Formats: sequence, C-alpha cells, structure tokens
Amino acid sequence: MQSLPGFRDFLPNDCAARNYIFARWREVCRRYGFVEWDGPVLEPTDLYKKKSGPEIVAQLFSFTDKGEREVAMRPELTPTLARVIAAHEREFKKPLKWFSIPQCFRYEKQQRGRLREHFQLNCDIIGDQSSGADVELIALCIDLLREVGLAADDFVVRISDRAAWDRFLPDCGIGPEKKADFLNVIDKLDREEVEKIQPKLELFGVSVARLMAFLANANLEWFAPLREQLETRDLLRYCEFNLRIVRGLAYYTGVVFEVFDRPRKFRAIAGGGRYDTLIHQLSDGAVDFPAVGFAMGDVVLGELIKEVPSARKKMEEAIQWQHDLQIYAVIAKEERRPDALQLIQTLRDNGYRVDYSLTPAKVGKQFQTAEQLGARLAVLFGDEWPQLKLKDLCTGDQSLVPREELPARVATLLSSRA
Repeated sequence: MQSLPGFRDFLPNDCAARNYIFARWREVCRRYGFVEWDGPVLEPTDLYKKKSGPEIVAQLFSFTDKGEREVAMRPELTPTLARVIAAHEREFKKPLKWFSIPQCFRYEKQQRGRLREHFQLNCDIIGDQSSGADVELIALCIDLLREVGLAADDFVVRISDRAAWDRFLPDCGIGPEKKADFLNVIDKLDREEVEKIQPKLELFGVSVARLMAFLANANLEWFAPLREQLETRDLLRYCEFNLRIVRGLAYYTGVVFEVFDRPRKFRAIAGGGRYDTLIHQLSDGAVDFPAVGFAMGDVVLGELIKEVPSARKKMEEAIQWQHDLQIYAVIAKEERRPDALQLIQTLRDNGYRVDYSLTPAKVGKQFQTAEQLGARLAVLFGDEWPQLKLKDLCTGDQSLVPREELPARVATLLSSRA
C-alpha cells in the first residue's frame, strides 16, 4: 500500500523539518504580537461556495456526511475566520492579530510545490484599515523568511494595489464587466512585447502611452506611504512595487503582495493583501471589519530552504539538535538498573534528553548505540557505584562523579558546549 497521490508521509527527518518551520513561524508571529487560533478541518461546503462560487466544489474533498450534510475538508482558512469573527468578535479588542497553521486540502493535480494537502501559515489583522497594518503584515512576512536563513538575494516581495486600478479603469471607460479581461492583458505585460500588447489594449480604447504613464506615476506616488514605512524599518531592499502584478485582484480591495524566490524557480512562497469586504460578505452582513492577511505554504518554503545553502545549513543544524540525545545511560551491571532508572528519571525531570537500553546489553554495544544516537555524554553505572563514570563522547574525557553531584556536573558540561 502506498500513500494517496499528493499526500505525504512524514518520516522522522521530514517531521523534524516540518517542526522546524512551524517553530520559526510561531516564534516570529508571537514576536509581532500575534496569537494562535485554529478552526475545524471539516466545514459546510456552502461556506466555500459563498467565497469562491460553485466552481470551487471541483477542487474540494467534499462529501455527504452521515447526517446528510454537504461538507468539505478545508481548502483554506479565511472562510472559517470570517465565520468565527462573526460569532465571537465582541469577545476581543480590535484590532485582532491572529495566526494559525492549518492543514489544508485541495483535490487538484499535484505538481512541484503544490500538493493535495499542505500546511500553511495564515496571518491576519482584523479591524484596522490603515497602511500601518499593511506594512506590519509585509514586515512580518519578510521576517518569517529571514528567520529561516533567507536573505534579500533569495526572495522578493512584489507589491501591487487594486485601489489604483479601481480608479484608472473607470477613467478609461472600462466597466466592471470588462475589468477581468483587461487585467488579463496587463498580467502579460512582462511576458509579451509591446507590439503584441498594443492591439489588445486598443480593444478597450487604451493606448500604450497612457497605460505606461499610469504605471510609472502610480508606482512612484501610489506606494509612497508604504515605501516610507518599509524604508524606516530597513526592509525596502526586500520589496518591489509594481502595479503590473494583478493576479488575484478580484479577491482583494487594496494592497496585495506576493513573495517569490529571486530566480523564480518555484511557485509563490506566500501571498496576501487587504480584503476589507470579505468578512462582511461571508458573514451574511453580520459583521463588517476591514482586514488584511497572507498565507505562506510549507511545501514551497521547504523546497526553497533546501535550495539556499545558508538556510539549509541552519535547518539541518536545528534538526540535528532535535535528534541528538544529551545523555545516554550505560548500565554495565544489571543490579544497578534500579539505581540507573531512578537517576534517569531525575535527569528527565530536569529537562534533559536521556535514553538507555531497555534490555541487558554488552557495554561496548551500549556505547556504540550512544554514539549512533548522537549523545553528548555517557553515564556508566558499574563497579564504581555509588560513583558514576561520566564520559564526554565528543572529547573522550571522563571522570568519576558522586551520584548526588551528577545533575550539577551534567549541567556544567552541557552548558559549556551549548
């Protein structure tokens, strides 16, 4: 039997890598004052239809449950967030700064960087419509990537704004019914020559000159508040302002951003923006809060970390530290096993990672196991009792230590090697 297509087994090293990413996510989010929350994996299918339309069903793991309810495994967390905010918003002071690390599911063709299940970090600020909230989210996104060892040469945050287009299009006589088609043309600006773009623009009554003038002026003026705040934080070098970035603008109401590796070898690492009307829509008008947020997936980020030597080394060192034991108890005399178990429990109660052979084994084999498990110290329970032989497995140094002094000696040795 094999795992289903698009799903993953997390063997110990894979699980350690996942936990490393999760730990960095949680640490940085809390540094920014965000608190963690979560929602159910299973929701009514209508919740996702309300946000994305009936066509979303084809991309869902959906079914009829035993209560004859149409339900789906969550493909994202934002609809659940809207439902929770509508039910509980009076319990919390605004703005809310919430994050979550849900596992999400989409029934679609798996490809590099996109599976049928993945974990993603969701960060949202609810109840603040200022540019400061936009910048706070962008800064958080940057710091999350810096925390795993990525630098300005490794990734870029590309920033656009739907509001600029909402002003430009009516001035050009382009109504809502033509908006999506026009933005599809804009989306190809970086990939097609001007000669090919011009006739497409003329269908909308827009000249290349007028479009280029708008892009140049807007990029300089429209983003001035964001640029100034990011520069104050010394984060501007990670960012690129470009109104040509129009993907997903139908979902957002203002600033939108996406994060890519600089060489563009992978899919987007993260993406998000301001969605001031969505909570009102998804809550059936029960509540109305401005909101800005982003999501960062574990699949692409994990691939990028492995691609960048400094980031990969940082993760490998952290994983190795998680795997390595601190102490291995070598029981040379079986009559000393009760004493060994008592001391092992004391060391574990003090927070040390300790292991030992569950069954009698030769001393040489126990030392071999200690080295294979990456133990830093070995404690020998043998003829010297009530003294113990303490051996540093890295340097080979060893000494006799009275039983009652062992915890203090262990603490000294391990702290000196930290």
